[in-house]
Amino acid sequence: MATLPLAITCGDPAGIGPDIVLRLPEHLGGAPLVALGDRQVLRERAALLGLSLTLHDWQPGQPLPDDGLAVWHSPAGATVIPGQPDPATAQGTLTLLDRALHGCLDGTFAGMVTAPLAKSVICEGADPFFTGHTEYLAEHSNTPQVVMMLVAGTLRVALATTHLPLRDVPNAIRSGPLTRTLEILARDLRQHFGIPTPQILVLGLNPHAGESGHLGREEIEIISPVVTALQASGMQLTGPLPADTAFTPRHLAGHDAVLAMYHDQGLPVLKYAGFGEAVNMTLGLPFVRTSVDHGTAFDLAGTGKAEPGSLIAATRLALSLTGSPSHS
Repeated sequence: MATLPLAITCGDPAGIGPDIVLRLPEHLGGAPLVALGDRQVLRERAALLGLSLTLHDWQPGQPLPDDGLAVWHSPAGATVIPGQPDPATAQGTLTLLDRALHGCLDGTFAGMVTAPLAKSVICEGADPFFTGHTEYLAEHSNTPQVVMMLVAGTLRVALATTHLPLRDVPNAIRSGPLTRTLEILARDLRQHFGIPTPQILVLGLNPHAGESGHLGREEIEIISPVVTALQASGMQLTGPLPADTAFTPRHLAGHDAVLAMYHDQGLPVLKYAGFGEAVNMTLGLPFVRTSVDHGTAFDLAGTGKAEPGSLIAATRLALSLTGSPSHS
C-alpha cells in the first residue's frame, strides 16, 4: 500500500508560510508531502525567492510526483502581496485547514503540518470567533478536549489553557478539564513518543505556587487535589511547583513533560530554549497535527530571510509519528 502523504497547509498567503513550505523539498526531498495553497502564490513566491522548484498539480487519489512539490490548489481569494495581510484571503486560508482536516479524517492524509496564519485576519475576514488552529481543529473534528504542547529537543511543555486573555485564566482552571488535560498528555506521551510511564511536572498558577494560599488558592483548592487524585490512580506527577523554579535542570531532570497553566507561563521558556526549531503539537486529536513555533512574520515574507527550521522540525516529527519515511 502506498504511503499516505502529509498535508502541509501554507497558512496566510501574505506571510512567510509559502516561503518556508517551498523550502521543504530541499531538506526533505522524497518525503510524502502535499502543499495546500494557492498555486499562483506559490509560483510567484518561488520566483521572488529565486527557487527553481517544480510545482506539480495534485488531487486526492493521484500519485505523488518523484520530484519538486505536490500542490493541491486552493485559491487565496484575492491578489496576494507579500507582507500585506488581507482579510479577503481569510476564507481561503480556512479552506486549506478544512481540506487538511477532512483529508486526515477520511484517510487521504496521514496527518497535517500547519504553517502560520494570523488570527486577526481570520477574525476580520471569515470567523470573528476564531482563536487559533488548535481550537478550530478540535471543534471541527468533534474532539471535546485537546492539549497544546510544544516540543524543543527533550523539553516538552503542554498547556492547561491556551489562547485566553490573562484575566480569564483563573476561572478556566477547573478540576474536570485539568484532569482530562493530564490524562490526554500522559496517554499521548505513551502512544506517540513511546514513553511507557510518563513523568509529568505540573506548575502552579500563582507566584510561588500560591505561597500556601497567601498568593492565591487555586493550588490548594484545584491543582493539588487533581494531582493527588491522579497520583492515586498511578499517574506519575510532580507538583504543583512554582513556575520560576520548575524550569531548572534539577527539577526538569527525570521529567518527560511540563504542564503549564497558561500560554505565557510555559512557552517563553521553551521558545527561548529552542526558537526556530521548536514544534507545536496538538494532543488528543484523532490524527497527528504539528505546527511551527512562530507566527506569520509578515515583514519577512518574500525577502528570503524567513528561516524554515521550525517547519522542517514539525514535518520531521509528523513523519516520525505517522510512520512515514523521511528523506533529506
